[in-house]
Amino acid sequence: MAEAMVSGAEDALENQRIGGLQMRVAALCALVQICDGYDINSVGVTVPQLTHAWGLPGPAFTTAFLWSSIGIMVGALSAGPIGDRVGRKPLLLASLTIFGLASLASAFADSLLFLTVARFFTGLGIGGAFPGAATLTGDYAPRRYRATMIMATFTGAPVGGFICGQLAGVLLPSFGWPSVYIVGGIVPLLLVVALALWLPESPRFLATKGNLTPRETALLQRLDIRPGQSAATIDVASGNPIKMLFGEGYALQTVLLWIVFFCSLMNLFLFAYWLPEVLHLGGMTPAEAARASSYRDLGAIFAVVYLGLLIDRHGPERALALHYAAGIVFIGAIALFAMPYLLLSVVIFFSGMTIIGSQTGANATAGKLYPARMRTSGIGWALGIGRLGGIAAPVLGGWLLATGMRPPQIFLSACGFALVAAVATALLVFRGQRAEVLTPREAAE
Repeated sequence: MAEAMVSGAEDALENQRIGGLQMRVAALCALVQICDGYDINSVGVTVPQLTHAWGLPGPAFTTAFLWSSIGIMVGALSAGPIGDRVGRKPLLLASLTIFGLASLASAFADSLLFLTVARFFTGLGIGGAFPGAATLTGDYAPRRYRATMIMATFTGAPVGGFICGQLAGVLLPSFGWPSVYIVGGIVPLLLVVALALWLPESPRFLATKGNLTPRETALLQRLDIRPGQSAATIDVASGNPIKMLFGEGYALQTVLLWIVFFCSLMNLFLFAYWLPEVLHLGGMTPAEAARASSYRDLGAIFAVVYLGLLIDRHGPERALALHYAAGIVFIGAIALFAMPYLLLSVVIFFSGMTIIGSQTGANATAGKLYPARMRTSGIGWALGIGRLGGIAAPVLGGWLLATGMRPPQIFLSACGFALVAAVATALLVFRGQRAEVLTPREAAE
C-alpha cells in the first residue's frame, strides 16, 4: 500500500501537464538565470576599462576573477543541502538578495581589494541561485520534458551574458564601468519582490508541509496531489542528500558529471573572464570587445532550440558528447587564426553555441538524471565541483598572458578540456539504471 502511495503521488508530478503554472515557474526561474548570467559577465566586460582607470595590467585582475569563482563554488556547494532540506524558494530569495547587494557594492569599488571582496559575495549569491532555479523548474516539469525545460531556463544565463555585453557597449563610453554593476544590482533586487509574490515553492515540499494557505492548497490540487502527505509518499530528502549522490546506482554518474562540469566550466569561465581583455589587447576598444564577446552568449541561446530535445530523445551520451566535441573546432579557430571582425564574431557565436550551449545541456542532464530527493544537491555539487574549473580558469588565463603567449593562443588549452568533457559524457552510457521513485525503505533511512 505504501509503495502504491509513493508511486501515485510521484506519478502525478512526473507526468504533470504543462500549463500556465509550469510556464510561470519556468519564466521566473529563467529571469533568475538572466540576472546570474549578467553578473557573471559584468566583471569581464569592465576589466578593459578598469585597466586604464586604475593603471593596472590585465593579469592583475586574476585575483578578482579567482575570488568570484570561489564565491560561486561555495554558494553552489551550500545550495544543495539547503535547497533539498529547507526549500527551493527561500534559497532563491536569499541568493538573489546577496548578489544584488554585492553587485551594487562593486560599483563603488575604489581598489582591486574592494572589488575582489565584492565579487566574492556576488559569486556566493550566483552559486546558490543557479541550482535553485534549475531544480524548481525540474520540480514543475514532467520527466519526458525535464531536460528541455531545465535547459530552456538555463538559457537565461547566456541571455544575461549577451545583454551584459551589448549594454556595456552602450554604458561604458557614456557612464563608465560602475554603471554596469549598478544595473546588475538593481534588477535582481527588484526580482526578489516578484519571486516573493508569484513564485511557488516546490510541490513536494508543499505536499509534506502542515498549515497550508488556501493558495498553496489550490496549487497542489491543480497538480492532483493530496496535501499533508508524509515523506514516505513524496520523493523529498529525509537523509543526507550528499551521501545519496554516492548511493547504490549513482556513484559512477556523479563522478562522470563532476568531470564534465569541471572541464566545461573551465572553458566557460576562461572565455567569460578573458575573452574581452584578449580582444582588447588585439586592438578593439573596451566597448567593441564587450559587444564581440557577447556573441558567444548569443550562440548559446540558440543551443536550446535543439539540444534539450536531443538529450530528452537520445540521451546525453550521444547528443551532448557530440556537442562538446564540435566545440573543439571553433575554439581552435579563435586560438590559431587571425580573422576580420565579422568572421571572428561568427566563430565566437558558434563557439558559444557549442561551449556554453553544452554547459547548459550538462545542467539539464544533471536535472534529468537525478531524482527529486537529491536534485538540488546533484546539480549544486556538480556545479560546485565544476567551479574548481572556474577557479582554475582565471589563474590559467592570467598566467598564460603573463608568460608572453600571444593572447588568442591562451584558448588552445580549452580544446583539451572540451575533449575530456565529450569523453566523460559519452561514458554516462555505463551509469546503469535505477528507479526514480523513493521507496518506503529508502525514505526511512
